Amino acid sequence: MSFVEYGDTIKDGDTAIVFLGHESMFPVKVQHGTVTQTKYGVIRHSTDLIGKKYGSKVTCSKGGWVFILHPTPELWTMNLPHRTQILYSTDISIITMMLELKPGSIVCESGTGSGSLSHALIRTVAPTGHLYTVEFHQQRAEKAREEFREHGVEHLVTVTNQDVCKNGFGVSNIADAVFLDIPSPWEAIGHAKSALKAEGGRICSFSPCIEQVQRTCLAMEEYGFTEINTLEILLRVYNVKTISLQIPDLGKAAEDNSSTGFDSSNPSHQGSPCANLQQGTVQFKSGVPLREVVGHTGYLTFATKS
Repeated sequence: MSFVEYGDTIKDGDTAIVFLGHESMFPVKVQHGTVTQTKYGVIRHSTDLIGKKYGSKVTCSKGGWVFILHPTPELWTMNLPHRTQILYSTDISIITMMLELKPGSIVCESGTGSGSLSHALIRTVAPTGHLYTVEFHQQRAEKAREEFREHGVEHLVTVTNQDVCKNGFGVSNIADAVFLDIPSPWEAIGHAKSALKAEGGRICSFSPCIEQVQRTCLAMEEYGFTEINTLEILLRVYNVKTISLQIPDLGKAAEDNSSTGFDSSNPSHQGSPCANLQQGTVQFKSGVPLREVVGHTGYLTFATKS
C-alpha cells in the first residue's frame, strides 16, 4: 500500500480508511489478530480486511456494514491525527497550482506539522520528484518519518529536525518551490532563496495574521523576489435541496381549466403544470448556503525568485 500507488488488496500493515458515511470515517492500521470497534459492531482485521479488495463492503458483528477505502492525500487530510493545526483541501489545491508543481519537482517545506500538505506535495511530485521537509519539534519530526514509512512514501521525502530560520533546509540551489508555514516566515526567506534553483523558483508563505504577511512581503522584496501577491481563499458551501413556493392566485386558473376541458380528478393530469396550479405550490431545486460557514483560515503569499 502506498499513498501514491494504488493497490487492489488490503495487506497486513496497510493504512485503510473505514468509511461509515460522508461525515463519518476514520483511519485504521490493518494488523493480523486486531479488531476495530465501530457503531455497527466489530471489524476483525484477519477475516474481514486482510486479503479483501479496497472498496469492499464489510459487514460488522452487529449486522451493519462499512466500506474500506484505499488511502489518498484527500482522505488523509480529513482523518489524520492532529498534532498541529493543518491545511485543508481549499488551501492545498491553490498552493500546488500556484507553485507550479508537477511530477519531478523538488520542493522544500517548513514546518511538517501533521503532514496534511506533505502528503499532497508528495503525491504531486511523484514518482521522480522529492520533498525536503523541516520540522522544529523533534517528536513531530519522528512521528512524520514513521507515518511516511508506513504509507510507503519514505523514498520520496526527507524529514529534517532543525530550526529552518537558523539552519535552513539543508539543500542549495535545487528546489523548484519552497513552502513556509512557521510563526516568523520573514526570518527564513534568505534560506528559502538559497534552497531555490538559480532562477524562476516559486515560494509560498502561509500566515494567519496580516501583520505576518506585511513583514514577509518586506523580506521578500529585500531578497529580490518579484511577482509578490497575497491571496485569501474563502470557501462557501451550498446545500442543494428541494424548495416549495406558493404560486400567487392571478384569478385565471379556474377559467383556463374550464375552457381547456381540464379534469383535475383524472389521474393522468396529476403531474401536469395545471395540477401544480390547483395545488397552489411549485417545487424546484435550489442551492442554499449553510448557516455556519468556515471563514478565514490564513493568507497565502506567493513570489518568484528573479
